[in-house]
Amino acid sequence: MLPFLTTLLLLLLSSPLVIAGEVHEGGACSVSNNKLQIGTYEFTSDCDFFTYCNQNTGKCEQKGCRRHDFPLGYRPGAKLPPRCDADKFCPDEEDACQDKLPVGSDCQLNRDDECQPPPNAKELADQSGHGLNVNGAVCLNFQCMWANVTLGLPCAVENTAYISYGAHDEYIDVVSRDNCRIGLYCDTTQKVCIQQKNLATQCDADKECLSYNCGANGTCGKDVSESNKLPIWMYVIVGIGIFGGMFGTLFGLFSLHGKQREVEREKRMQYWREQTAFRQNILQVKESARQSFLSQGSVSGQSSMLHMSRDPDGLSDEYHPPKFSSKSSHPRQPVLDDRGDTSRVGHTSHF
Repeated sequence: MLPFLTTLLLLLLSSPLVIAGEVHEGGACSVSNNKLQIGTYEFTSDCDFFTYCNQNTGKCEQKGCRRHDFPLGYRPGAKLPPRCDADKFCPDEEDACQDKLPVGSDCQLNRDDECQPPPNAKELADQSGHGLNVNGAVCLNFQCMWANVTLGLPCAVENTAYISYGAHDEYIDVVSRDNCRIGLYCDTTQKVCIQQKNLATQCDADKECLSYNCGANGTCGKDVSESNKLPIWMYVIVGIGIFGGMFGTLFGLFSLHGKQREVEREKRMQYWREQTAFRQNILQVKESARQSFLSQGSVSGQSSMLHMSRDPDGLSDEYHPPKFSSKSSHPRQPVLDDRGDTSRVGHTSHF
């Protein structure tokens, strides 16, 4: 079994691979493989993004023009194929620029830009962005036409079913195009141009509404590309709310900080009041001590004055020496003791 798989792998590697859309420049290709993808209608061929299949040589060659300003697959700074002039167009194959086609000529699907515009192109051109025509010219059923059919006249219509993909499923989206003037649509049943409908009018398809939006409820809704326009009073209310919120926030912060400042200020005032009271108490204690000291000194001075008034000499009674009643009338004589010693001679006084 293993040798068989190895042989099969070698055969596959040695055989030329021709995968649609992946053949590089110089590789073999066939124009019969040129087609539009089902569901998306994207043009594909055997060649890669940078080449096209040359019908004469049967090989992929570098593209001679480009349809978009930023074509797919090119790296930044790479050399791009040229854009075509205003009177020319670049086909889906992007092989070379070609002259625009007159009315009635064959054209490629949805390639309104391949058709020559009418003389009154500015009047007929679609300015809504819904892709109704290009400069008043439209390609319907692979044929160039002008979008100039007026109300009630026969018209041509083209319905193309695209596959659209949702979040969980896929569905068919039918795009209907016609050659009626702007503001009209071609009724599929009657095949005549009919006036498009205003908002909130019953509808069956997007093309019936001026907004090109037929809602799920079967009435014409607002254009999906239209921005929501709010009444002026809502802007006024929003502005008032914004400025009110700003000023309210500022006022709230100011009030909160003011209360905090008052609390801190009250704490500081209480501290200084306590310090002042403490200082006053100290001063009162010192003053009381001084008054007490002065009062004691005054009492002591008064007592001294009282004693001095009692003693003319300035001495009190306690300090007066005792007074003798009389002096001795006898002369002092030495007295001898039994040994005849005069060292212990005393004086005899009579009180």
